[in-house]
Amino acid sequence: MKLLKHIAAGIAAITILSSCSLLTGTASNATTSGSSTGSALAALYNIFKTTGGIDLSNLTNLINLGQILGNIGGLGNATASFTDQFSAGLIEGSANLVNKNNVASVLSGLKTLANIDTSAITSAASAAATGAPSALTSNSAGVSTTLSSLTSIFNALQ
Repeated sequence: MKLLKHIAAGIAAITILSSCSLLTGTASNATTSGSSTGSALAALYNIFKTTGGIDLSNLTNLINLGQILGNIGGLGNATASFTDQFSAGLIEGSANLVNKNNVASVLSGLKTLANIDTSAITSAASAAATGAPSALTSNSAGVSTTLSSLTSIFNALQ
């Protein structure tokens, strides 16, 4: 049963990583990127609310974080049109956890997150897709800054 769980998680990770373009850089369009980000953000937020933190040794959390990081790269130099489409996708993907009242704060937090060196996290997320355990610690490059940025985003959602 445990092996089946790991195989299913690995297949899900590969599917997510392929669909969110973590391995190739950017997602195919702003709405899709926003929707994928919103879905992963909502999942992490629910875990954060339940547990009070984000455990990056947990495969699901790592995959969700990888999904977010893989989709926000286009926000740095985004046009108004890209940002509007990304925002619409973000709202839809998060099932309205992100809404018209907090979308500007969430976007600001995601733009901050996009400027952090998260290479250690994205490498761990890619490795997790093959079933490798996470070796991330709070001392890994970018981890504490990333978690701090996520906490700021989560605060905007409350």
